[in-house]
Amino acid sequence: MTTHPLAPLWPPHGVTISCGPISLESVKDEHLPELDALIRAGIHPAGQMPFVVPWTTGTPDEVSRRFMQYHWSIRGSMTPTAWTFETVIRIDGTIVGCQGLSTKNFPETRTGETGSWIGQEFQGRGLGTLARQSMCAFAFDHLGATRITSTSFADNPASLTVSRKIGYHDAGSMDRLTDSGRMTVQQFLTLDPPGFVRPLEPVVVRGSEAIRSMLEIV
Repeated sequence: MTTHPLAPLWPPHGVTISCGPISLESVKDEHLPELDALIRAGIHPAGQMPFVVPWTTGTPDEVSRRFMQYHWSIRGSMTPTAWTFETVIRIDGTIVGCQGLSTKNFPETRTGETGSWIGQEFQGRGLGTLARQSMCAFAFDHLGATRITSTSFADNPASLTVSRKIGYHDAGSMDRLTDSGRMTVQQFLTLDPPGFVRPLEPVVVRGSEAIRSMLEIV
């Protein structure tokens, strides 16, 4: 894989994570049109909201602008004390969604939270599971994480199934009134290295040393 020209200046752009047919790399401006097309085609049924932050609400243009602003903002605010590493998910070269890892005070907490989405036409194929496994392997094996968390609504069985399939266990729940006025249960989950169910194929990571240095992870 060709190294991105900004990688020497911006180490996240030099990270690649691959496992079998799946590969992850940091979201770049050139990926935004393809990601936007996936979002406009649909990533969850109309009338449902699987995300704790309801970022898919609004007109298509509003969602597109909000999506781009989000990715620009997380790059600009990435520091050792708080960062989000968002990647595109590729299957045999085709972008199918995003997989992220977010944290605060990682050098002390060694804890990150996963989050992801996949275009509807690519759902149900196990891609979300493999992308999450790949990101967790990166976090545990290359960043030195000791715990990974996830949050999901109790009425989002697809997300909960992925979490439990790879070893997350329940860490409590709370009733929540969503931004749309819907009452639901927010489920918290956590994963540690001994409980992690790894993918059948090896996870290969490139560029981790530079991002560790940038984020002051020792």
